[in-house]
Amino acid sequence: MSFRGKLRELIVALEFKKGDKIIYPNHGIGIIQDVITTTIAGMKQSLYRMHIYSNESTVMVPVGNIGEVGLRPIASKKEVDKLFRFLRDGSIDTYGDWKGRYQENSEKMRTGSITQVASVYKNLMLLSEHKPLSYRERKMLDRARYLIVSEVALVVDSTEEAAEKKLDRAVKISVKSALASSA
Repeated sequence: MSFRGKLRELIVALEFKKGDKIIYPNHGIGIIQDVITTTIAGMKQSLYRMHIYSNESTVMVPVGNIGEVGLRPIASKKEVDKLFRFLRDGSIDTYGDWKGRYQENSEKMRTGSITQVASVYKNLMLLSEHKPLSYRERKMLDRARYLIVSEVALVVDSTEEAAEKKLDRAVKISVKSALASSA
């Protein structure tokens, strides 16, 4: 089973309640404002009404679709520690062609997994050391950075600036290691 399939299974088993902070893939941190029941196409459905902080929007997701959407709880401190170990480890995926790389990175971003988003960030940072990123890849790099920084700052109760510095240090170690091994 793919990573995304495993993630869906785990998330579907979760239930969120009003006030829970969540991660909505590609959008970042939000909060469950309410769980409502409504009739859609003649069928009653329960929906999560969420406020997404990054764009100040309200989104509704059917409770049964949270796995498909990739909605997940905020990472734990243990998961953030694991994330920074991953960011420092020096392993970086490389792709030959732009189209394949962009598709793979887009899929990783859609999972909502902080580790998958970090993988995109780390890989694009290394690539940017070799050549200028395309406009779309620069936007993806910026988005990945925002998603990581905002979640890490929330989890470890720090400022976004402190989370950015920690992210920069970790990725610098990884990129330096990858560049040294390719030389």
